[in-house]
Amino acid sequence: MRFEKVAWVLLFLGGCLLACKEKKKTATVSHIAEKPVMVPDPVVLRRKADQLKQYAAAHGYNTHYAFLADFKVFSGGRRFVCYDLQQHKIISTGLVSHGQGPDVRAEKVVFSNVEGSHCSSLGKYRIGGKYSGRFGTAYKLYGLDSSNSNAFNRFVVLHSYPSVPSVAQLEGIVRSDGCPMLNPAYFATLEPYIDQASHPILLWIYR
Repeated sequence: MRFEKVAWVLLFLGGCLLACKEKKKTATVSHIAEKPVMVPDPVVLRRKADQLKQYAAAHGYNTHYAFLADFKVFSGGRRFVCYDLQQHKIISTGLVSHGQGPDVRAEKVVFSNVEGSHCSSLGKYRIGGKYSGRFGTAYKLYGLDSSNSNAFNRFVVLHSYPSVPSVAQLEGIVRSDGCPMLNPAYFATLEPYIDQASHPILLWIYR
């Protein structure tokens, strides 16, 4: 009888110790917050830029300047890049919105090439004609890949929007209906590159 009591006591104490260890482990994990990616990976960016330069040379596009947007980066980060393909360097960076998709509240980017999806589309774009539209100055976009071939028909264009912040932040920014929207002041710095280009500039949205 005494042996059974001792066994129960040991079992009880062992269970308490195990429970405490599990709780401590769980508490430690719960305090680990995953930091958002705020800037494009420089190695990936350089590789993408080299590929884009080769594509531009092969298809008659601008081989000096290009725009790249890494949608793996958090929307509050500076994920839009104006890039010098000849000097292999970043000229400037800015924030850019992505499409709201099926849920405007969700931060995760959902990609689609379907009309009415309100999603961003991955792929290379030719930046086309300049015009004045609903949001002021804008540039038409022509999808060059199967993943964004409906961009023109979906009215996906490059334009500015006042609600897009000018500085990086730890909160997700405003969503679009699929257009890459930029801060107005930053957008203005890009216009000369597009307007004065002898060959169309490319934009590559990737992740």
